[in-house]
Amino acid sequence: MKPFSPSHDRCRRAFSLLEVMIAIAVFFVGAFSVLCLISSSLNNVRRLQRPTVDASPVLAYWSTTNDLKESHYHGSLGEEYLLGKEYRGYDWDLDVTEIATNHLYQLDCYITITAGKPEVISHMSTVLYRPQSHAGTLDGGIGVPGR
Repeated sequence: MKPFSPSHDRCRRAFSLLEVMIAIAVFFVGAFSVLCLISSSLNNVRRLQRPTVDASPVLAYWSTTNDLKESHYHGSLGEEYLLGKEYRGYDWDLDVTEIATNHLYQLDCYITITAGKPEVISHMSTVLYRPQSHAGTLDGGIGVPGR
């Protein structure tokens, strides 16, 4: 048996307060980084479950016509000529407005989710030149004040 010595007692001391605080800080940094990673992964999963939809298919469809009339149009992205039945829960609204007297039209398209509370998820605009179109409000067509 070894005799008791004060130098032997110093080697068996517990951790200092500073060492414990550093160990706790390292643990929390690791735990928060794992939680952040899990949170971003869950957000990515939610985003993948809902298809990404924008107004470009509607504007592409309307850009193929040579005859535009100033009006408001409405439809569903679930139509076969647009995106098909997988997109039945999405509606589109299109406003056609003549913005110059030379048959220059602005098309504003809004995509909304029809399930639950209607919410606009996409908005796109484009300008089309359609000289074959009927006269708009700026060209003296229907809707001009005083006619």
